[in-house]
Amino acid sequence: MILIGMYDSPFVRRVGIALRLYGIAYEHRAWSVFSDTMKIMAYNPLVRVPTLVLDDGEALIDSAAILDALDDLVGPERAMTPSNGPPRRAALKTCALAAGIADKAVSLVYERHVHERADPVWIERCAGQITRVMNELEIALAAQTTHFWRGDAIGHDDVMVSCAVTFMRDALAGDMDLAPWQALKRHTDMCEGLPEFRESYMKFKIG
Repeated sequence: MILIGMYDSPFVRRVGIALRLYGIAYEHRAWSVFSDTMKIMAYNPLVRVPTLVLDDGEALIDSAAILDALDDLVGPERAMTPSNGPPRRAALKTCALAAGIADKAVSLVYERHVHERADPVWIERCAGQITRVMNELEIALAAQTTHFWRGDAIGHDDVMVSCAVTFMRDALAGDMDLAPWQALKRHTDMCEGLPEFRESYMKFKIG
């Protein structure tokens, strides 16, 4: 398998971590959507990352769809998303919320550092969305009594939450104070201490 994209993206990173946790061998091509456009276009007409190229040449796109395919590959006993019922819905919701705030953090980076003139209304909207989701995730996580989000085994929800929070700490360093969200901070620090997370990390920086 070939994973295309740079680990400073929380979406590429969540796939890289999952591959490592599953013990699936892969080649990593750290291509940028800006400087390696034509290379990525050969596999993905959207020129988006992550893109995962399977051994038979099929290219999978969108991190959630890629993880669903990996879960199917390893089977329900090893899959890091529950197979059905309320546990599955809860895990997918947590992943969606965490992916959403990562996406909003990317929007803030573009608004502040790429666009010629930042729109304060858009910045306030994105910041509000991030804060509300962080509050909801904090309440849910603080109520857990297990090691990881849904038990003693790590899940895709643990991975996505940690990737999102780490990305925000890097990309929004001047604005991201985790003091109000101590459960999320402890959870992220725990996950980031695992070798699969350390081996799939690239610090985000502008320029």
